[in-house]
Amino acid sequence: MAYNFNWDIMLSGEPAQWMWEGFVTTMQISTISLFCAMLLGIVICVFRMTPFKILQWFSLAYTEFFRNTPLLVQIFFWYNASHFVIPEGINDWMNDLYYWFPGPFTMFGHEFVGQWMLFNVEFICGVIALTVYTSAFIAEEIRAGIFSIPKTQLEASRAVGLSFMQAYRFVILPQALRIVIPPLISQALNLIKNSSLCMVIGVTELMFMASQVESYHGAPFEAFSAALLIYLVISLFVSFCITMYNKHFMIQVRY
Repeated sequence: MAYNFNWDIMLSGEPAQWMWEGFVTTMQISTISLFCAMLLGIVICVFRMTPFKILQWFSLAYTEFFRNTPLLVQIFFWYNASHFVIPEGINDWMNDLYYWFPGPFTMFGHEFVGQWMLFNVEFICGVIALTVYTSAFIAEEIRAGIFSIPKTQLEASRAVGLSFMQAYRFVILPQALRIVIPPLISQALNLIKNSSLCMVIGVTELMFMASQVESYHGAPFEAFSAALLIYLVISLFVSFCITMYNKHFMIQVRY
């Protein structure tokens, strides 16, 4: 039996609102996770480069563990198993956040309810999982950028009186971050796409909403095609912005 395509269903009414809400949630969880992953990745990288063996071992164990275990397993761990290792007070605080921000509220002409808002335990667990997973890769990318900088710059920084941390803060890291922008683009895009896995714990992001449209309105091809196009547009937009940044601010190597 031929499938009757109904694209109009995705352009108005409840499906369109659900997809918009999923898009907003995807951007929220991706932006927050990327920001946190960048900060954490820099810290882990600096730990790896310090002369202190304990910090070196910790950063090595951190990167190897989170890079070599599936993200989906990590998401389930933070949502279902983390309460066994995280202090009870923190878990109670995470569970209570949902009740501190009840819906509904209106944004861009659409009404949003508390079920999908930023501060709930599902969203926070998703952010934690995406952050620690991506930060392990970012730490290694930044470390590779640091190795590309001549060691004489660190030695010169120490010679003029800068401490180890000051040398990294003011001399090494600024150069390394500019060098590793291209690989960091890939990590940012991977994080945005990986955010779709958070649907398994109830984060109402884009894939969750597409599945909901498929279940309630019987339009699987239209719903998931729309999700694919939205992810494609997001990825192309991020790539374009970073390409423009590289064109104007990337370090130019002249021979």
